[in-house]
Amino acid sequence: MESFIRATTLCLVLLVAVFLTNDVHAKRPKFQPGPWRSARATFYGGSDGSGTYDGACGYGDLQKQGKGYGSVTAAISTQLFEKGAGCGGCYELKCEDVAKGCKPGSSIIVTATNECPDGGWCAPPQEHFDLSQPAFGQLAEYKTGVVPLQYRRVPCMRTGGIRFTISPSSNPYFLLVMVSNVAGAGDVRAVMVKGDKGKPFVEMKRNWGQYWESHESLVGQSMTFRVRTSDGRKVTSWHVAPKDWQFGQTYEGKNFH
Repeated sequence: MESFIRATTLCLVLLVAVFLTNDVHAKRPKFQPGPWRSARATFYGGSDGSGTYDGACGYGDLQKQGKGYGSVTAAISTQLFEKGAGCGGCYELKCEDVAKGCKPGSSIIVTATNECPDGGWCAPPQEHFDLSQPAFGQLAEYKTGVVPLQYRRVPCMRTGGIRFTISPSSNPYFLLVMVSNVAGAGDVRAVMVKGDKGKPFVEMKRNWGQYWESHESLVGQSMTFRVRTSDGRKVTSWHVAPKDWQFGQTYEGKNFH
């Protein structure tokens, strides 16, 4: 009987260990491409992508910070932006009407990193993409200015893990975290955080774009983040920020695959 109890206890310990090291939601189906829909596209910024890096998602300079988005990006219309919830989503765009300036057989995949001005083509309920100039140039001739296109949501392919950047404007009683480089669906819909002192996960609130806030005091504790995307999948980065984490630093965790 004693050996049976020991064996049972060992099994339970192993099961708990597996539960902690593997996200229980990882078995959900991977994000699948959505249906094709009609939209339009214009472009903004410089020929090198300048003027498109700082935007309503909060990602900052996507080239200098090495966040993996580059210049193949889009400012999406209010309908798609969803008050910041659409940030980080990936779209396949194809431009087929050669008579209206499309390049034959052209298609690209862009990441939503900004919101285009609310008005005109960007006003609800229209679905519109204001592309960086390099992205637009892959689809159509610049002289056309605006082109009709087909688009669909597709999985985001990212290198490395999800990045959690603790804003310098945080303080011991106000934690502000930028979440970026998210694979899979790409668009973060919920973030939870917990320290290492035994308290449960706490839901963070969207501050703006992909900045998330919490008023938990977590200085001196390692921090674990749980991220949920629009397809319902979740991934947990256990103790991704060490006990001596610092304001202004970026910590890289687990990603969707």
